[in-house]
Amino acid sequence: MKTKNPRSKKEETATSGKAADSKVENRPFKKVLQEAAYMNKPTHMRTLKDRYEAGRAMRVKCPRESHAEFEVNKAGRDNPVDVLIESSVGRIESLLPIRYGRMLVTPFTFFRGAAVIMADDLASTPSTGYAVQACGDCHLLNFGAFATPERNIVFDINDFDETFPAPWEWDLKRLAASFVIASSHNGHKRSDAVASAVRLAECYRDRMQELAETPTLQAWYSYIDYRALIELTEDQQLKKRRKKVLAKALSRDAQAEFVKLAHVKGGQPRIKDQPPLIYHEADSETPEYRARIVHSAELYRASLPADVRVLFDRYEIADNALKVVGVGSVGTICGIVLLFAAENDPLFLQVKEARPSVLEPYSNFRSTLNCGARVVIGQRIMQAASDIFLGHYLNSDGKDFYVRQLRDVKVRPMVEIFNPSNMLGFARNCGWALARAHARSGDAAIIAGYIGKGKAFANAIGQFADKYLEQNESDHRSLIEAIREGKIEASAL
Repeated sequence: MKTKNPRSKKEETATSGKAADSKVENRPFKKVLQEAAYMNKPTHMRTLKDRYEAGRAMRVKCPRESHAEFEVNKAGRDNPVDVLIESSVGRIESLLPIRYGRMLVTPFTFFRGAAVIMADDLASTPSTGYAVQACGDCHLLNFGAFATPERNIVFDINDFDETFPAPWEWDLKRLAASFVIASSHNGHKRSDAVASAVRLAECYRDRMQELAETPTLQAWYSYIDYRALIELTEDQQLKKRRKKVLAKALSRDAQAEFVKLAHVKGGQPRIKDQPPLIYHEADSETPEYRARIVHSAELYRASLPADVRVLFDRYEIADNALKVVGVGSVGTICGIVLLFAAENDPLFLQVKEARPSVLEPYSNFRSTLNCGARVVIGQRIMQAASDIFLGHYLNSDGKDFYVRQLRDVKVRPMVEIFNPSNMLGFARNCGWALARAHARSGDAAIIAGYIGKGKAFANAIGQFADKYLEQNESDHRSLIEAIREGKIEASAL
């Protein structure tokens, strides 16, 4: 696994694509830069056309068609299993077989846990070099619906463990690849799978264009109403099911979560042990352990806004336990905390260890934030609205954590039942959401100016995603072989 910024390799690759738009690419680069030098103007004189031209200028270095470039199993590429093993250093070793076992199931589950592998691959692809606050692990299962503090139900990105400033197209490429891989897993024709990736890029393009023409504050406040998205669902059976799932999520309050995850034992509320996925640590009853939990809660509280601290202070910790979650997060320290404000008034918080972003070795940016703060601030930048209990802390062992509610009317996409038409609709939703998230930290007009209004960029993204399907399947086979050879251990949990 590479540990340094491979910018020189990216720059060499970025100039290798064929020029697509003679009005821009064939002009001298110096002249294009001069025309795009609107940044020297006062902000009140920077026109929409100026900003579009700045985006168009990026096509000189990185032609839009060049995003189709990707060589499967390129010479010198790091062994994917070695990359996974290195990324597991510092994780809870007893849980690693669960991580590899979950990745083993299908090429799609492998992809979900392989953000670190794809980050290494993306760093060698053509890049505009224009950075936004990126998700870092942008795949279609990291999008869904949840409740905002105002109790609106929005559709948005919901996982930010890997968020970091990076080129905007990296998120789009990973998301596009996830659509092709998920479609392939569902048995869709290759052409239908690629069509979903192209639709994603087209809808990203269209929404970015709209945001470019929207006043800054209005764009910042924009969000995607999930109920409105349901009404756009053309498949009537799927629409009915989505309404039913949302109604169930809205009815699932904290008391229902308590019944599912906890019980009263010896007169005390306790989280139910369900090893190896939910369990209490061996020393969890000792005064020393409890003191560490209280101290961590105090550190977390300090990261909350003053008004949220007033709310948090109404709760008292009743219990906590470790909980294995997701695919890529398996082996990191994750837990749930049970709190009460009064009788029959519980609250569950999720605590997750925050490690360095997989994008960090490849980004031109350097962060002075600790990993927990990076996740929290990145999430607040990208999401239309974030959980009020979102916070972070550094524990006494020097590990970074972030905290959020365990669930808040969370609706997971039913990707496994999608037919090709359903996948196209979901690609539209995700394209809209990703564009809105990127426009909060980047200039939508610059990105829109680069993409243009045609199909050149979207088709290139579809071609890239099609090639990455083959790369991911090859990497999944490498994992299977490593398990057969006993290089790593996997368990089916």
